[in-house]
Amino acid sequence: MKLTFFGGAGTVTGSKALLESDFTKILIDCGLFQGLKELRRKNWDKLPIDLDELNLVILTHAHLDHIGYLPVLVKNGYTKNIYCTKATEDLAKIILLDSAKIQEEDAKRANKYSYSNHKPAFPLYTINDAKKTINQLKSFELNTWYPINIDIQFKFLNSGHILGSAFVLLNIKGKIIVFSGDIGRKKPILLPRYKYIDKADYVVIESTYGNRLHKKRKITAQLLRYIKLTYSKGGILIIPSFSVERAQEIIYFLSLLKREHKLPQIPIYLDSPMGVNATEVYFKYTNYHTLTEEDINSMINTVHLISDVTTSKSIVNDLNPKIVIAGSGMITGGRVLHYLDKLISDKKNSILIVGYQAEGTRGRSLLSGDSELKFFGKYHPIKAEVFKINEFSGHADQSELLDWLQHFKEAPNLTIINHGEPHQSQALKVKIKTALGWKCTVAKMNNEYYLN
Repeated sequence: MKLTFFGGAGTVTGSKALLESDFTKILIDCGLFQGLKELRRKNWDKLPIDLDELNLVILTHAHLDHIGYLPVLVKNGYTKNIYCTKATEDLAKIILLDSAKIQEEDAKRANKYSYSNHKPAFPLYTINDAKKTINQLKSFELNTWYPINIDIQFKFLNSGHILGSAFVLLNIKGKIIVFSGDIGRKKPILLPRYKYIDKADYVVIESTYGNRLHKKRKITAQLLRYIKLTYSKGGILIIPSFSVERAQEIIYFLSLLKREHKLPQIPIYLDSPMGVNATEVYFKYTNYHTLTEEDINSMINTVHLISDVTTSKSIVNDLNPKIVIAGSGMITGGRVLHYLDKLISDKKNSILIVGYQAEGTRGRSLLSGDSELKFFGKYHPIKAEVFKINEFSGHADQSELLDWLQHFKEAPNLTIINHGEPHQSQALKVKIKTALGWKCTVAKMNNEYYLN
């Protein structure tokens, strides 16, 4: 068997791992590169995989850095199945169509205002490409082994990261290979905890927070503090948010504060078509999360769900105090840019960062204390206050990653660390070697790893 990483190695984006066994080729995840320009350019490079020989794609979960390259794969000729969990299928439909729409809109805007070096600028893929991709999705239940061919079986187990997220287990002629995808917290906010696994011959584990421990502070107290501070200035609180999981978590905490009568009397909006659709999917899969019916009803009554453009524009132009949750989470695109265009240069407003910000993203620039932010082809001075809540993280920290690994009854032959910036992956490697005594290595882009 041979494993090659074409993304998610030395970086937290663009996850793609090709597993080859005899004449079978399986791609685990097919993510979009985000963040640094040098990474985003890789989205335009030809993937060094013969798509005629690729037998199957299996997805760990529906985040863009794990599924966002699929329409390129399909556009370039991939016609076979894409396996995932049922909730991942529903979320992937929403996310891929939204991503394609943004790709088309960005290209259109670049051509209109001539701020692209490409004349004309083209989208990486189109809505039509995304629709074709959706037709190739095939979903499966958790906790059950399914055959791929006479030699290979696969199984999904809950990983606790987002709705529908799963560890991918492959049994190839008796050898077990586990792909963690992204691992959630030991005590997630809205989801059941990740499943433990007894045995594996090889493990591929993420390392997004492989070098740190999450602080334990009460989220509602921090959230309320920033809401009240912004409200006292007569400002608007903008929360750039990932549409899946993070948006629902924020709405949940806001609903708790509302139930306790602690919130100011101001409107709260989720202005994200993808976020609205993802929230509806969330409420559909009651067996995949831990929300009660009371929780769901309270969330529905706390926030105004905004999808249509006309309403969104009127909210952008209304400068009265409010809370706006808008995509995208790393401020790489989406409706949040329209709010920032109007509000970022006014010191009475606030921006609250509630998720991981990859290197090279606008969100990382805000956290780094940059004085201006470039979008829509121009620079905007940053005068709004910028705050951060780390405790929202949906990624396991170092102690939680070790907790998951420690439940294997025997050490795998090899543990491969991926999906982390270099210092994070190296820190986790050292910790695994010293704490567990396991043989492990950090994945490198385009390197081939032979699994005996």
